[in-house]
Amino acid sequence: MKNLIWALSLTAVLAGCASGVKLDDVPVVDKSGAGVTQPGSMGAEGSTSGATKSGVTPVDLSASNSVATGPSSGRIVYFDYDSYAVKPDDQTVIDANARYLKADKARHAVVEGHTDDRGGREYNLALGQKRAESVRRALGLLGVADAQLEAVSFGKEKPAVQGSDEAAMAKNRRAEISYR
Repeated sequence: MKNLIWALSLTAVLAGCASGVKLDDVPVVDKSGAGVTQPGSMGAEGSTSGATKSGVTPVDLSASNSVATGPSSGRIVYFDYDSYAVKPDDQTVIDANARYLKADKARHAVVEGHTDDRGGREYNLALGQKRAESVRRALGLLGVADAQLEAVSFGKEKPAVQGSDEAAMAKNRRAEISYR
């Protein structure tokens, strides 16, 4: 009786795995209107023999995209050692980014907080978060909606400049505004 049940279940599993659908012959549906090659229409060495091209447009990485770049006045706010107060010198950067975000409510930005390599990992993550939050709050005070902003901390994990001199560390104490 056990052998009969075993044989029936094995037969049921194998029958369930069998399919009459040929996956290689499924046509590609092109909703853009451009022609698409059908499976099996490729000639020798991948050339298409009589088939139309796919209509896929290559991406040009050299072209500037204003949505990804943001305002031209800058996207980086620098901080003093062990501080998360926005300096008056960087207010023009905050103003320009606030105007850019308010111009289009669909734009979203991530404020990334960074620190120099002094201090422990946890301390630097907390300080980087405070720096990102202070820039986010400054943008919010200028009328940018909270839904458009996100604040994250990278601590000392992503330095802008390598080195242990004061000039390099000053460049690493920053908050960067990245557009998505």
